Amino acid sequence: MSQAAALGLLAGVVGVADAIPYVRDVLGGSTRPHRGTWLIWSVLAIVACLSQRADGASWSLVLVVTQAVFTSAIFAMAIRRGVGGVAPRELALIALAGAGVAGWLIADAPVVATACVVAADLIGLALMVPKTWRDPGSETLVTYALASLSGALAAGAVGELDASLLLYPVYYCLGNAAVALLIVSRAGIVRPYSP
Repeated sequence: MSQAAALGLLAGVVGVADAIPYVRDVLGGSTRPHRGTWLIWSVLAIVACLSQRADGASWSLVLVVTQAVFTSAIFAMAIRRGVGGVAPRELALIALAGAGVAGWLIADAPVVATACVVAADLIGLALMVPKTWRDPGSETLVTYALASLSGALAAGAVGELDASLLLYPVYYCLGNAAVALLIVSRAGIVRPYSP
């Protein structure tokens, strides 16, 4: 088995592992997903999957397929157990994210399409950040930490320096790391050193 295949499969396994605690916490009531965020993320995961496949992704596609399945399942749970997604500002951001999906459909170049997906995904992240800032316990830290790791593994699975194939997994790694750091800093899990 090649290194790209091993990293791709490992990214998929970590992608499944990061979803399990989130689903558990949503069902248990401690995690309250933002409906708008998970709507955007589920649509975008499907779009990213199609875009990456169209651009020739192979083993790095394992993470994106896994992400499409689990984000869609979490969105379905968020409809009943989540918060937000219906305020005028949130609806406007969801519509703007829809423009990113339209950009993917219109763009002829895979790197442009993937950039549109990343821009729309960032809007989904922006919807969730205020909730997470106010209530870091409403998100599952381990999910975002493992998702960041799976993004790094998927980037390694690309196996070449191809911007259109690396853009999404690198963004996925960094975006999830940022959410994990937000949760940690706001929850006071890590205290700054003071002599």
